[in-house]
Amino acid sequence: MKHLQTLKYIEKVARAGSLRNAAEELNLTASALNRRILAVEEELGVEIFERHPAGLRPNIAGEILLKHIRDQLADMERVHSRIADLTGMRAGHINIATTREPVQYFLPDLIKQHLVEFPAVTFAVNLFERGEAEQSLLDNSSDIAIVYEPMHLQDMQTVFAGAQEMFVIMAADHPLARKTGKIKIYECAEYPLLLPKRPEGMRQVLDNLAAKLGFALTPAVESNSLDLLRLMAQDTRALSFSLAVNLRPDLKAERMLSRPLDLQGVPMGILFAGYLRGRTLPVAAARFLEVINRELSRKFG
Repeated sequence: MKHLQTLKYIEKVARAGSLRNAAEELNLTASALNRRILAVEEELGVEIFERHPAGLRPNIAGEILLKHIRDQLADMERVHSRIADLTGMRAGHINIATTREPVQYFLPDLIKQHLVEFPAVTFAVNLFERGEAEQSLLDNSSDIAIVYEPMHLQDMQTVFAGAQEMFVIMAADHPLARKTGKIKIYECAEYPLLLPKRPEGMRQVLDNLAAKLGFALTPAVESNSLDLLRLMAQDTRALSFSLAVNLRPDLKAERMLSRPLDLQGVPMGILFAGYLRGRTLPVAAARFLEVINRELSRKFG
């Protein structure tokens, strides 16, 4: 398996964009790492990186090699996972691609529970902008994708798809807190709005709702940090928004509360979980995806 180590080095350099950064992460000297790359280039008979003052970038030959490397590493991870499963170790590494919504509370809770039962399993959770998480499945850098309102579904094998109710987050003494029932979007527009940046899926649903009623939402603050937006509603008249999957369970402790938003016929956004169509997942990843599907189905199915 030693040959895989060099492949991992090349993949790390491609991700880091420079020899120095990759060498630091790998605990090697830059010269030693460069010798490994030069040896591979000599064996292939072509250069695989374009060398620039700012660093290294894979050329066309490098991109072809990287695709092969990532496929090889994914296959080896699957082999490790199956062997570990046969020996009862229940080990393996799981790469998860997600958007901001599930990573707030749902996903951390599941991972913590899973690690108690399978302490030999390791995780990498990578946060992507909308449209990028499901695309990361294509090069096997991610095993599982959990995304809200994905933009590219054609290559994703969906195991769960469920609508997400949206909530308005406000200070406990906010005027709208006295209302019973669902809050209308035009009522929200009378107060400062704390909105996710485009093209976030939540923002798209909110914009569609306002457009249906003939106006546009004007944010007081835009951010891609859902935590920031929630906290800025604390002790103010500003309003933020949350999906059911990332609705903070202890809002009361933050002197805040939630009220359901009336979508007035606009379709709810959909939360998806799945993997690359046609791929056989490593055992550890396949089992965790079953857990994800079970819990999402229980909560939102």
